[in-house]
Amino acid sequence: MKAELISTLCFLAVQKPTDGGGSHTIDKGAARDQVLEMFLHGYNSYMRFAYPADELMPLSCTGRVRGEQPSRGDIDDTLGKFSLTLIDSLDTLAVLGLLDDFEDAVHRVIEDVTFDTDIVVSVFETNIRVLGGLLGGHVAALGIRERFDRLSWYDDELLQMAKDLGYRLLPAFNTTTGVPYPRVNLRHGIGKERREKDTCTACAGSMLLEFSALSRLTGDPIFEEKAKHVMHTLWAKRQRTSNLMGTVINIHTGDWVRKDSGVGAGIDSYYEYLLKGYVLLGDEGYYERFSTHYDAIMMYNNKGAHFIDVHMHRPQSKSRNFMDALFAFWPGLQVLFGDIAPAIKTHEMLYQVTQRHKFLPEAFTPDYDVYWGQHPLRPEFAESTYFLYKATNDPHYLEVGIEIMQSLQEYARVPCGFAGIKDVRIGSHEDRMDSFVLAETFKYLYLLFSEVEDLALPIDDYLFTTEAHILPLTLANYRNNTEEIPRPTSQSPSSSRSCPSHDFHFPTGKSYADAVRDSLPKVQPASCPTTQQAASVPSAVPRLKASEFLPGNSDHMKELGRMGIQLVTLEDGRVQLMHSASKAKTPVDAEEGMRFMQEIIEITKQQQNENVEYRPRVVQVISPDSLRSVVLAAGPAQFGLDLEQSDRKEIVGELVQAQPFDGCTIPENSDEIAGNIAIATRGNCMFIDKVRILEKNGAIAVLIMDNNESSSSDTSSTFAMSGDGTDDVSIGAVFMFHKEGKILTDAIRTNGRVDILITDKAKPHDEIINLFVAMKMEEHLGVQQSLTIDFNEPNSNIHKRQIIVHSGSEAVPRNSQSGLPSAVTSQRVVVKVHVENDGTQVGGTQGSEEVEGDPVVRVENPSGSEPLIEDDADPPVVPGDSNVLASKLPERKNQRERELLKNIQDYLLFSEVDREAGQKPGSDDDPQVVKLKLEQVISDYMGGGDLNHLRHQPGSVLVDPEDIASAVKQIREEFTRLDEVREILQASTAAGAGTESAIRSSEDGVDAGLSTGEGGAREVAGTAENHKHQEDSISPPLDDSYHRNDEL
Repeated sequence: MKAELISTLCFLAVQKPTDGGGSHTIDKGAARDQVLEMFLHGYNSYMRFAYPADELMPLSCTGRVRGEQPSRGDIDDTLGKFSLTLIDSLDTLAVLGLLDDFEDAVHRVIEDVTFDTDIVVSVFETNIRVLGGLLGGHVAALGIRERFDRLSWYDDELLQMAKDLGYRLLPAFNTTTGVPYPRVNLRHGIGKERREKDTCTACAGSMLLEFSALSRLTGDPIFEEKAKHVMHTLWAKRQRTSNLMGTVINIHTGDWVRKDSGVGAGIDSYYEYLLKGYVLLGDEGYYERFSTHYDAIMMYNNKGAHFIDVHMHRPQSKSRNFMDALFAFWPGLQVLFGDIAPAIKTHEMLYQVTQRHKFLPEAFTPDYDVYWGQHPLRPEFAESTYFLYKATNDPHYLEVGIEIMQSLQEYARVPCGFAGIKDVRIGSHEDRMDSFVLAETFKYLYLLFSEVEDLALPIDDYLFTTEAHILPLTLANYRNNTEEIPRPTSQSPSSSRSCPSHDFHFPTGKSYADAVRDSLPKVQPASCPTTQQAASVPSAVPRLKASEFLPGNSDHMKELGRMGIQLVTLEDGRVQLMHSASKAKTPVDAEEGMRFMQEIIEITKQQQNENVEYRPRVVQVISPDSLRSVVLAAGPAQFGLDLEQSDRKEIVGELVQAQPFDGCTIPENSDEIAGNIAIATRGNCMFIDKVRILEKNGAIAVLIMDNNESSSSDTSSTFAMSGDGTDDVSIGAVFMFHKEGKILTDAIRTNGRVDILITDKAKPHDEIINLFVAMKMEEHLGVQQSLTIDFNEPNSNIHKRQIIVHSGSEAVPRNSQSGLPSAVTSQRVVVKVHVENDGTQVGGTQGSEEVEGDPVVRVENPSGSEPLIEDDADPPVVPGDSNVLASKLPERKNQRERELLKNIQDYLLFSEVDREAGQKPGSDDDPQVVKLKLEQVISDYMGGGDLNHLRHQPGSVLVDPEDIASAVKQIREEFTRLDEVREILQASTAAGAGTESAIRSSEDGVDAGLSTGEGGAREVAGTAENHKHQEDSISPPLDDSYHRNDEL
């Protein structure tokens, strides 16, 4: 019987399809390893910074404990002081093969977790995450013990904990209908003061798998009986004509409170548990009920690739015009049901949404515009991607998985874990890493790239719950004394799909899935469309118009007072207008005040109808390392620099705290503020006054932090700071709530320096690394514009680099180790470097080997004419030649590491020009000797070729930029000779002088400069005289642009 029933499971009934003859280049092993590294980054961050708290706050690098942080409302009902993330991650550790971590986690749960706590929790969330996590951990422990010589000490402790928790949830079912309360106190049950009346359909209908498994594993039928009764009640309450379900039901009367019907939030896992209940428990009644619902959904909710909510009693009428992210599980459930073609279509639609926004927004329109911009790193899209790949073996779904993984790596990874995305439009972060990120998101990604032999457990022997916990399919063999679900009298049209054939659904292999996807319109543009809307309310009344009102303007405030209107600032930063006719100066003023308030109301309504909003900003941390790439939400200003309209799309700089902190008076630390971004607190003066004062003292931008300690972007929406009607500010300004601002001020106190980026949309992690390296080069080396380290295109055919180096005008004593002088020029030298990767030979003609893929380096004359040095032109090979050095760079699996090492060498190409100057061989200033020393320094820096300074973490920091800056600074101090380069470049522009005389003149000057005669004064004088000689022959002098060089 069991085999006959489970044959309906699509990916078990179907033989694994072939690739249809196609080929693909995705390295599943490498992708799987990267997912494992990402999971460990999140899991280890939780264990280090948060455990035993329920969840990790990745921006604060601390744990979230119920009652210790400001309440987030119903979402905090998930937390129960029972180490939620650890329990939710138990079977993920086992599936990913982290057996040591799994055994340690089982020990910790058994020893540290208790449920005897006076705390009210969500029945639904506690069931699927905690009870399900304990059951999944127990099942995994039994499997690991059977397959490996481990966990011999385990004696069903997790199962007993699950049973204890199950009994604590049972009081919630004491209602007239048997539909459970949405919340329960773990110690005291329901109590007499509980007033909840409603619960969502999914909340009540998602107890079946966990409660039934608990009954069949413990032998106590009470749990399955309670869950089965709920499913019977919900089925009886369906709309009999449409066979649709509502979203919210009254637990006492059984009446529908919300009658909109869909497949997303509030109802999703009810449908999931009907089908999976049949697969896991072997009761055909669940299958027939699901089939009936499924046909109704495909008739009324399905609109092509979209699924739109409708009214359950009037299914031809839409109840809303957007879709939510939770419905992304549906294609995976369709695969389980065997209806593959519509699953492919809907998944492709979801994929196009993610291509536009990087992530799946919490809600989006049929045009793929954002309705709610939040994304807490949900797993549903990855789940459907995994099931579709398992059913089709189409490598397209591997590519989708790669993109999901890259988005998490680039936009969600922070030093202390993975942060939820607060708004996908700008990429701002939220200080949350929900337990399902480790329990589901990374589990499905890991399985997507894994073969059966890669897994510690035979995954096809288990069924996933809605929280991706594993339950054994053998539970169908364990029967409790419960009646079977009665089957509907009529046969569902879906029955024909109960035993799907792969040959029928995929007659041409993978091309079938391609054909289904290709049939959909590609409406996903390259970028999210933006609209500009403006609202105006015409008025002929000779008084202050509501459309002209500016909070804080002294004249406007007087006008409001005259009309009896008072402005009150609320705790979250919003302002509220209150009108009192008795406080107006005259009855006429009171009447004008009433009209003003009416205009305000109309403007508010119009803005809401037109969805007028100011585009928020983000503040992204560049340094310190502990906060790098953290993205904080910020509000814009209605004055000053507009990043959207300006050519300048971002502001980068060090963050300096104003003293005094309110920024309302001339700062005491104006020297520190000059050239940097100032942060000031709100209060005591207007926003624009703070920005005016700080701009006059040299600030390049201002960040204003809320003075209300309870404010946070988690609980409040960002707003635009208003001005006073006079926009005399030219720099940018943003507003941050207190929680986000405190992260930055605490970092200043802890680290001394914080560098940030202010922009309208978060940048990928690799671009932040580039910005950090650039800032360090400018700070430590005087490099105004550093080389670009291109992580995203490691294999591109050409990378263009430009180096602009400043050096001081004072003579610096020669280096005691090398005998070479440091830079003695006040000019600016510009050298343009091309790094080409064309696979050609990179050595000279004598003894160098061809190294495929090594870059070919050319130093190009700034005039754009023939290159000064062209390494691929077979120059004479010397022991220290840069190409020889390049050929000796060890082969790395990751091309990015070679790029980083090559960039270090590129900084030193100035010394290539010295060879053209004809230096005397054998002397300390011989370029051959310089090159040998250079090779030794790089070899030492690389740990003798071991590259132990490199930290290979895919997508993250490969080399500590501090190490790069330090190494390059050392090499520059040892070997750079910018004075000679300047002379060579100037000599090459001498009017009427040939290259040979110019080089000879440069050589003479160098010899004079390096003379070891009577003291340093003569050396400086000789060099200065030679400089004068060179300057007489050039026109125009070097400046910020490339100078002209007619002949080399």
